[in-house]
Amino acid sequence: MTLEHAAHLQGIRETRGSFNQSYSQSREPGGSLPASVQDDSLPVKAQHSPFAKSWAHFVAGGLGGMASATLTAPLDVLKTRLQSTFYQQYLATARTARGLPPIETMSLFRSSILHVRETGEILWQVPKVEGWRALFKGLGPNLIGVVPARAINFYAYGNGKRVISTYFNDGKEAPWVHLCAAACAGIMTGTATNPIWLVKTRLQLDKNTHADGRGRQYKNALDCTMQTLRKEGVSGLYRGLTASYLGVTESTMQWMLYEQMKLYLAQREERVANSGRPRTAWDQTVAWTGKVSAAGLAKFVAALITYPHEVVRTRLRHAPSENGQVKYTGLVQCFRLILKEEGMAALYGGLVPHMLRVVPSAAIMFGTYEGVLKLLGTSSNL
Repeated sequence: MTLEHAAHLQGIRETRGSFNQSYSQSREPGGSLPASVQDDSLPVKAQHSPFAKSWAHFVAGGLGGMASATLTAPLDVLKTRLQSTFYQQYLATARTARGLPPIETMSLFRSSILHVRETGEILWQVPKVEGWRALFKGLGPNLIGVVPARAINFYAYGNGKRVISTYFNDGKEAPWVHLCAAACAGIMTGTATNPIWLVKTRLQLDKNTHADGRGRQYKNALDCTMQTLRKEGVSGLYRGLTASYLGVTESTMQWMLYEQMKLYLAQREERVANSGRPRTAWDQTVAWTGKVSAAGLAKFVAALITYPHEVVRTRLRHAPSENGQVKYTGLVQCFRLILKEEGMAALYGGLVPHMLRVVPSAAIMFGTYEGVLKLLGTSSNL
């Protein structure tokens, strides 16, 4: 063997060792193949950490819920009061004093105009009579409820969609996948957070001075919880749970509509990119605000269709008494009694402030959710 041949073999061994070492490193988590051996014709799949796939939804949902609840708290207080028995009786008395007929006998247009007017009057009177802090009553327990509720809901939906699609639909999204994931997420969220919503509702309906001269019934959220446990037991904290389960239809419908709108936006973006034409100002607007607008529109449609369950849930949680007995004893009984005594219009009490609150709230919440997911290096899409 000549010296030149030996040197050539040694060079081959060193080159092979260097390649093996580089290839071995590329097999480690997060490693990549050397540029000299990567095939440019093959797409390199991005590595996603388990955190990005799972806990990002929890964090993003909680932050989205916090932002939306804080910014729309006054409208939430107003909506809750308009849904309650006390304020419906107060409004009925005020209408009689003005010489107006019962609202259930009015046309839809006239009753809608009157409802908007009464909403504005109460929104003006609350800070005037009780101070501006009254517009944020129940915000503490509301945040305590909203943050985990939204975190649980977005976590359960985002990961539920991924699990269901992976094991039952070849990793593809479909309306029925969205339906199942949203229903499961809604049931989990409602069961876990019903006691918090009950306390929030009772605090918002607890006035400084009651009709019989009594002062406030509850000192704070803890006092409300303890009084409820003493008087009604643990089951008292779950009043309105059946109505909350009925509300799963709203969240399910909202998720499905939102997902379909996102699909349309993605297809539109693809068509614009494939057309080769310059992007217009409208294209830029849709790209920046499309998902936020889709979230608000989806919430508007879902809330409008399913709103009566909100009123029934508030009545069940408030648990007003009549002749020493609880007036509303169950979901169906509450529906029937409201229709009998107050008419169909009462099932839409507080609709205007509710819509004024939930539509921007949904836009804020989903916008924050999508933004935080992007910051954490993942997406709500599969």
